[in-house]
Amino acid sequence: MGSGRIPVVVLAGFLGSGKTTLLNGLLHGRSRTRIGAVVNDFGSIEVDAMAVAGQVDSMVSLGNGCLCCAVDTAELDTYLDRLAGTGRIDVIVIEASGLAEPQELVRMVLASENDRIVYGGLVEVVDGAEFAATRERHPEIDRHLAVADLVVLNKTDRTDDGELRRVREAVGELSPGTPVVATAYGRVAPELFFDPVSGGDGPGPAAAPRARQLSFADLAPEGGTADDHRAHLHASYESVEFTTDRPVSPRRLLDFLDTRPAGLYRVKGFVHFGVPGHPQKYGLHAVGRFLRFRPAPWGRGEERATRLVLIGSGIDADAVREELDACRGHSPQDAGEDAMWGVLRYVDGGEDPAA
Repeated sequence: MGSGRIPVVVLAGFLGSGKTTLLNGLLHGRSRTRIGAVVNDFGSIEVDAMAVAGQVDSMVSLGNGCLCCAVDTAELDTYLDRLAGTGRIDVIVIEASGLAEPQELVRMVLASENDRIVYGGLVEVVDGAEFAATRERHPEIDRHLAVADLVVLNKTDRTDDGELRRVREAVGELSPGTPVVATAYGRVAPELFFDPVSGGDGPGPAAAPRARQLSFADLAPEGGTADDHRAHLHASYESVEFTTDRPVSPRRLLDFLDTRPAGLYRVKGFVHFGVPGHPQKYGLHAVGRFLRFRPAPWGRGEERATRLVLIGSGIDADAVREELDACRGHSPQDAGEDAMWGVLRYVDGGEDPAA
């Protein structure tokens, strides 16, 4: 169901928030997904090869097909091209330095002319135990949270229930509608960021997740037990699958996408509009505020149908399904020449989510 393009995820957060720990968890996870990691400093990446690298403008193999490079921000696009051109990468994660402006990194990704990559979202990691102190030292965190597509509320093991509730309320005010995932030790299900590759004898295309709530067994590290504190993950997400062989109303689907429910982080798949003059399928990629459609021809013998997966935290799955069900079928307004205008504005243009 993917577009074949490589998502680029920007991972931000102030010093000590836990973003390097989160990235290490992704790099050392059980998934066979091949990750391209772009970092400003190799210092805390837990890979033996880093000891012989550690210099800006270097790239090393991390095993399992993963690559890591340390770059100057000004050369980011060059390394995105290089990573995408290896043919070995399923997703690229950019770990911003603790004092970086994530909006600038997002703009650089969006400005890339490499048609093999696509923006994968801005993830802001927040230290729940030190949130008030961080805001006092770095008031710009309010601005960063305002443009985040996903907030990871880390170090909840060091935060009592009352303080955690206050932090959640503050984050909700600063970034209304944005999914918030609470965790400890930076452990977050990789399915929130990308589709891990598993099974088979070698790497392959990412598969769409099944529409269900993740269980503890899905998230627990290999060998972890219920008594292993590191295995007590506080992060969860829910995915909703939508399939229909009836043409979808472009107007009603755009109404749904333009007013996406709070907590909905990703939408992906293909849409069959079946509008006269637009017989092709439309690949749909949405993350946070970012939305793009990518028209492509149907494959020979491919069933004309819409297949979408929607992923979020704290979403009302039944309400989402109900809204999508209402998009089935055309109304008289969907037969006009302007029926696809709303969709087409997201094919080559669209608003900058970092604006």
